[in-house]
Amino acid sequence: MDERNSHVKENYVSKSDAAYYASLYRDNALSGGHVIILNPKNTPEYEMSKKQAMSALRAYPGGMHVGGGIDPDNAEEFLNAGASHVIVTSYVFKNGDVDMKALDEMVSAVGRSHLVLDLSARKQNDRFIIVTDRWQRYTSLELNIRTLNEFAGYCDEFLVHAVDVEGRSMGIDAEIVGMLSVVSACPSTYAGGVHTYDDIALIDMLGNGKVNFTVGSALDIFGGSMSFEELSSGFGGHV
Repeated sequence: MDERNSHVKENYVSKSDAAYYASLYRDNALSGGHVIILNPKNTPEYEMSKKQAMSALRAYPGGMHVGGGIDPDNAEEFLNAGASHVIVTSYVFKNGDVDMKALDEMVSAVGRSHLVLDLSARKQNDRFIIVTDRWQRYTSLELNIRTLNEFAGYCDEFLVHAVDVEGRSMGIDAEIVGMLSVVSACPSTYAGGVHTYDDIALIDMLGNGKVNFTVGSALDIFGGSMSFEELSSGFGGHV
């Protein structure tokens, strides 16, 4: 939910479960897809979402990343269920500040090779600020090349949602893609606003061919207009 809008907007409600989509990705050899548990931990809704996430991981062992409420205590459960990586944000950014001890704990628990840091950001006063808690809480940390280089030694990949354009099918944030293209020590995946093949071509150009991308609500399998079949057969990156 956008903090500037009190109403939740559902882009698409599927009749298929998470395992169906994971199998679709598996059958098309698309690795690195994201399974995100959005509900708060210790709620019935979280447990229902977790069950769906686990079914997706088991349907495509080694092919999916999982995020949402991940910490050192439960990360191994998701990896054992089939996740190739766990995605972490809130555990590392507590009360708006980065907790380096918590980051070290995550690395110790799962290993750098299984960790994806979600550094999704929103623009505030002409700076990109990393946000947590379903993108509602601004942290004290700016997303920039220095920050990315500092965190590169702790994870196997960055996941960066351009929150201001996420889910709006209005085009990508070129500034963030350009920023990610400079960081060579760690692969990056960009998400947000992709809704045409021209957007993908722009990511490839601005990212110097080094930045992966995600496409979500714009795909026809999620109610959008972009062909999943065409995209999965003709482009790289995460779909």
